[in-house]
Amino acid sequence: MELHLGRLVDHVHIRVTDLQTSSAFYRAVLQALGRSLVTEDERHFSSDEFYVTAADDRVSHVHLAFQASDEGMVRRFHEAGLAAGGDDNGKPGERDYHPGYFAAYLIDPDGNNVEAVFHGPARRSTESVIVTAEVLP
Repeated sequence: MELHLGRLVDHVHIRVTDLQTSSAFYRAVLQALGRSLVTEDERHFSSDEFYVTAADDRVSHVHLAFQASDEGMVRRFHEAGLAAGGDDNGKPGERDYHPGYFAAYLIDPDGNNVEAVFHGPARRSTESVIVTAEVLP
Protein backbone atom coordinates (compact mmCIF):
# COMPACT_ATOMS: atom_id res chain seq x y z
CA MET A 1 0.00 0.00 0.00
CA GLU A 2 1.28 3.48 -0.87
CA LEU A 3 -0.22 6.61 0.70
CA HIS A 4 0.28 10.18 -0.50
CA LEU A 5 0.02 12.45 2.53
CA GLY A 6 0.34 16.18 3.04
CA ARG A 7 -1.21 17.21 -0.26
CA LEU A 8 -4.84 18.04 0.51
CA VAL A 9 -4.94 19.88 3.84
CA ASP A 10 -3.06 23.18 3.99
CA HIS A 11 -3.84 23.91 7.64
CA VAL A 12 -6.33 23.24 10.41
CA HIS A 13 -7.66 26.21 12.40
CA ILE A 14 -9.78 25.70 15.51
CA ARG A 15 -11.37 28.23 17.83
CA VAL A 16 -11.40 27.59 21.58
CA THR A 17 -13.08 29.10 24.64
CA ASP A 18 -9.97 29.40 26.83
CA LEU A 19 -6.71 29.88 24.94
CA GLN A 20 -4.48 29.32 28.01
CA THR A 21 -6.19 26.04 28.94
CA SER A 22 -6.01 24.82 25.35
CA SER A 23 -2.39 25.93 25.04
CA ALA A 24 -1.45 23.84 28.09
CA PHE A 25 -3.33 20.80 26.72
CA TYR A 26 -1.85 21.00 23.21
CA ARG A 27 1.64 21.84 24.49
CA ALA A 28 1.53 18.59 26.53
CA VAL A 29 0.20 16.30 23.77
CA LEU A 30 2.47 17.82 21.11
CA GLN A 31 5.50 17.40 23.36
CA ALA A 32 4.56 13.72 23.78
CA LEU A 33 4.59 13.51 19.96
CA GLY A 34 8.03 15.12 19.72
CA ARG A 35 6.63 18.48 18.57
CA SER A 36 6.24 21.91 20.13
CA LEU A 37 4.33 25.12 19.68
CA VAL A 38 6.03 27.18 16.98
CA THR A 39 4.26 30.48 17.54
CA GLU A 40 2.30 31.75 20.52
CA ASP A 41 0.95 35.06 21.75
CA GLU A 42 -2.11 36.33 23.62
CA ARG A 43 -4.38 35.67 20.60
CA HIS A 44 -3.15 32.36 19.12
CA PHE A 45 -0.73 29.44 19.11
CA SER A 46 0.39 27.12 16.32
CA SER A 47 2.44 24.07 15.46
CA ASP A 48 3.17 23.28 11.83
CA GLU A 49 -0.22 23.29 10.02
CA PHE A 50 -2.21 23.46 13.25
CA TYR A 51 -3.46 26.94 14.26
CA VAL A 52 -5.58 27.82 17.33
CA THR A 53 -7.27 31.10 18.27
CA ALA A 54 -9.68 32.23 20.97
CA ALA A 55 -13.31 32.08 19.86
CA ASP A 56 -15.26 35.29 19.48
CA ASP A 57 -18.55 33.44 19.22
CA ARG A 58 -18.48 29.69 18.55
CA VAL A 59 -15.83 27.09 19.23
CA SER A 60 -14.84 24.50 16.65
CA HIS A 61 -15.82 20.86 16.94
CA VAL A 62 -13.59 18.64 14.85
CA HIS A 63 -11.83 15.31 14.80
CA LEU A 64 -8.10 15.93 14.54
CA ALA A 65 -5.51 13.16 14.14
CA PHE A 66 -1.82 13.71 14.84
CA GLN A 67 0.80 11.36 13.42
CA ALA A 68 2.90 9.30 15.85
CA SER A 69 6.10 7.47 14.96
CA ASP A 70 5.43 4.40 17.13
CA GLU A 71 2.99 2.84 19.60
CA GLY A 72 4.91 4.22 22.60
CA MET A 73 4.39 7.75 21.31
CA VAL A 74 0.63 7.10 21.06
CA ARG A 75 0.65 5.95 24.69
CA ARG A 76 2.64 9.02 25.83
CA PHE A 77 0.20 11.29 23.93
CA HIS A 78 -2.74 9.72 25.78
CA GLU A 79 -1.06 9.96 29.20
CA ALA A 80 0.04 13.57 28.63
CA GLY A 81 -3.41 14.59 27.42
CA LEU A 82 -5.14 13.08 30.44
CA ALA A 83 -2.65 14.79 32.77
CA ALA A 84 -3.27 18.11 30.99
CA GLY A 85 -7.04 18.02 31.46
CA GLY A 86 -8.22 15.99 28.46
CA ASP A 87 -10.87 13.28 28.77
CA ASP A 88 -10.37 9.71 27.58
CA ASN A 89 -12.19 8.93 24.34
CA GLY A 90 -10.39 5.69 23.49
CA LYS A 91 -7.42 4.12 25.24
CA PRO A 92 -4.28 3.28 23.23
CA GLY A 93 -4.75 0.15 21.17
CA GLU A 94 -5.13 -1.41 17.75
CA ARG A 95 -8.13 -0.43 15.68
CA ASP A 96 -9.66 -2.34 12.80
CA TYR A 97 -9.35 0.49 10.23
CA HIS A 98 -6.39 -1.30 8.59
CA PRO A 99 -3.66 -3.69 9.79
CA GLY A 100 -1.20 -1.90 12.08
CA TYR A 101 -3.51 1.04 12.93
CA PHE A 102 -2.67 1.87 16.57
CA ALA A 103 -4.37 4.92 18.07
CA ALA A 104 -5.61 6.72 21.18
CA TYR A 105 -8.31 9.36 21.48
CA LEU A 106 -8.86 12.31 23.81
CA ILE A 107 -11.51 14.98 24.16
CA ASP A 108 -9.79 18.36 24.49
CA PRO A 109 -11.08 21.12 26.80
CA ASP A 110 -13.51 22.35 24.10
CA GLY A 111 -14.92 18.99 23.05
CA ASN A 112 -12.73 18.27 20.02
CA ASN A 113 -11.90 14.61 19.40
CA VAL A 114 -8.09 14.51 19.24
CA GLU A 115 -6.27 11.36 18.12
CA ALA A 116 -2.68 10.18 17.88
CA VAL A 117 -2.19 7.41 15.32
CA PHE A 118 0.65 5.12 14.30
CA HIS A 119 -0.08 3.38 11.00
CA GLY A 120 2.48 0.62 11.53
CA PRO A 121 6.02 0.26 10.23
CA ALA A 122 6.52 2.29 7.07
CA ARG A 123 9.21 4.13 5.15
CA ARG A 124 8.58 7.81 4.42
CA SER A 125 9.85 9.37 1.22
CA THR A 126 10.77 12.49 3.20
CA GLU A 127 10.57 13.69 6.82
CA SER A 128 8.68 16.86 5.90
CA VAL A 129 7.72 19.02 2.95
CA ILE A 130 9.68 22.26 2.73
CA VAL A 131 8.03 25.14 0.89
CA THR A 132 10.07 28.20 -0.07
CA ALA A 133 8.33 31.23 -1.54
CA GLU A 134 9.48 32.30 -4.97
CA VAL A 135 10.26 35.93 -5.53
CA LEU A 136 8.54 36.92 -8.76
CA PRO A 137 9.96 39.68 -10.98
